[in-house]
Amino acid sequence: METEGPGLLFTIAAFVGGFSILVFIHEWGHYIVARIFGVKIDTFSIGMGKELFGRTDKNGTRWKFSVLPIGGYVKFFGDASAASNPGDIPEGLSPEERDVCFHYKPVWQRALIAFAGPAINLIAAALVFAGFVFINGIAIAEPKVASVLEESAAEKAGLQQDDTILFVNGEAVSRFSDIGAIVRLYPAATIPIVVDRDGETLTLTPTLDIRYMQDRFGNQYPLGRLGIGGYQATYHELGLFGSLAEGGRQTIAMGDMMFTTLGQIVLGIRSVKELGGPVRIANMVGEAASISLASFIFFLAILSLNLGIVNLLPIPVLDGGHLMFYGLEALKGSPLSKKAQEASFVAGMALMLIFMVFVTLNDLQSMAL
Repeated sequence: METEGPGLLFTIAAFVGGFSILVFIHEWGHYIVARIFGVKIDTFSIGMGKELFGRTDKNGTRWKFSVLPIGGYVKFFGDASAASNPGDIPEGLSPEERDVCFHYKPVWQRALIAFAGPAINLIAAALVFAGFVFINGIAIAEPKVASVLEESAAEKAGLQQDDTILFVNGEAVSRFSDIGAIVRLYPAATIPIVVDRDGETLTLTPTLDIRYMQDRFGNQYPLGRLGIGGYQATYHELGLFGSLAEGGRQTIAMGDMMFTTLGQIVLGIRSVKELGGPVRIANMVGEAASISLASFIFFLAILSLNLGIVNLLPIPVLDGGHLMFYGLEALKGSPLSKKAQEASFVAGMALMLIFMVFVTLNDLQSMAL
């Protein structure tokens, strides 16, 4: 039975508030590392466009909220724009000004400043996951087969009760939950599964079944299904350091799943309709916020992980694009020509705009069904 979703105003407020938090975290990463390396920061903005309100601190940085809640930026001293394009090297600066100018810092420092934004998003996600584990504990079951469903992919491949699963599609598993996390990514695919059966190592090759998950927009997502059950999980309290390690583990596992899914979409294995745009994301944020504060925070952590990973893609205008240019500069011994960088940024911006229009239309078409 479907329940009525949150209202429009609540959804917008939750999305703007949540997204602003993620933007602040991301830009703060750039800001704090830039400050460590002695870069002067002119502006720290949440939102784009005309300033709504703000204040200037003792270091001369203008902290402000802007009218369009669609992002944010840190503008370094010497930047021609908020984009901090690698090719925008200011001229005519005094030695003192060069000393605090981002573009005159060593390439490794500029790379670390660019990397800090996505990195802090990944760290924030890991800390939230760790916090939930620390507060709630975690239930862990060994990767051992307790039951095999009749006519399932597992039964057809020869999996048996009490088989201990060691590897799924080449990935080592240490918990029963690891099996499902991997299997879900490969609907209808034939994948190798290595098991231990009474001390003997066997390799089985099931062709996974397909089950479909449907969202509130009517979109169906294919998931792989093996058809096994596990034994009773045991509850664990991991303590502070154990929780931090588990938070990191979950972050790496989710990141790997995101990269795999993205690769499958690029290769045509999965439908591009699985890509969610701002409308779908806003609805999901609103729904999470309407359930509980904990649900809202957990979903923001997942979005933070997504934001960090997407920003590391080697696309000009993203942090990953900046890192690509800095890497080429380090190999070449000098920056690429300004003309080449400008052309790359125009192409990158066009690509991102096309992508945003596409996923938004995707969302609107889904809502109209």
